Amino acid sequence: MGESRTELLQWLNELLQINYTKIEQCGTGAAYCQIIDSVYGDLPMTRVKFNAKHEYEFIANFKVLQNVFKAKKIDKPILVDKLVKCKMQDNLEFLQWTKRFWDSNYPGQGYDPVGRRRGAPTDTPATIAPLAPSTRATSSAGLSATGSRGSGGKTPIGGRRPGSAQSNEALQALQGQVREMSTHMEGLEKERDFYFNKLRDIEILVQAQAEVLEAAGESDETLKKIQEILYSTEEGFEVPEGGVLDEEETF
Repeated sequence: MGESRTELLQWLNELLQINYTKIEQCGTGAAYCQIIDSVYGDLPMTRVKFNAKHEYEFIANFKVLQNVFKAKKIDKPILVDKLVKCKMQDNLEFLQWTKRFWDSNYPGQGYDPVGRRRGAPTDTPATIAPLAPSTRATSSAGLSATGSRGSGGKTPIGGRRPGSAQSNEALQALQGQVREMSTHMEGLEKERDFYFNKLRDIEILVQAQAEVLEAAGESDETLKKIQEILYSTEEGFEVPEGGVLDEEETF
C-alpha cells in the first residue's frame, strides 16, 4: 500500500468523522474497532471508549476487537501489548493492514460513524511521549548555554544565559509528562482496588456459605475449589507471617 501517514490519517478522519493528528493515537484501539464496524455494522460500539485515557481502557477496546476478529474468523494477530504503548511504527503497520482489509471488504453502503457511536465523546486522545526527547532537549539547551559564552568562559552581560528559555521549556515538558504518568498510575490503582474489592466480596460470601455447610456437617466441592483459587499464590511467592496479606501487596 502506498498511502503516506498523512493520507492514512485523512482517510481515517473522514471515515470516522474524528480529528486524529498522529498515527500513535490509534493505540487506544477505538479507531480500529470502528473501522471494522464500518465493514460489518454489528460491532458492539457501546463498549468502545473513544475518550480512553489509560492503558487498561485501551486493552478493553482491543478485547472488543479481538472478539470480533474471532467471530468473523479474521486471521490476523493483534499485538495488543505493543499497540497500546502508542508507538508510531507498530500502529502504522496495523493501520496499514486495517486499511487494506477495509479496501477489500467494505461493502460500499453509507456509514454513519457518529450515529453508531450514539453520541459518545470522541476527544482526541493524548499519547504518553517517551522521556528521551525531552532529556535530549535539556542537554541541547545546556550545550547552547555553554556554547554561547564568551571566549573567557563568562556569562554575557545581562545575567541570563541564552539557553535558559530552552531549559525552561524542557523542564515544563518533563513536568507535563510526570503529571500525565501520575494520572495514568491513579487509573491503574483505581482498577486494582476495584478488582480487589470484588474478590474480597466473593471471599466473604464463600466463607460464610462454607461455615453454614460445615455447621450442618456438609461440604461443597465447588466452594472448596473457589477457595483454592482465591488463596493460591504464584511459585516463589511467600505469604507474610500471620497469613494475612497487606492490602498494598495483594496485586
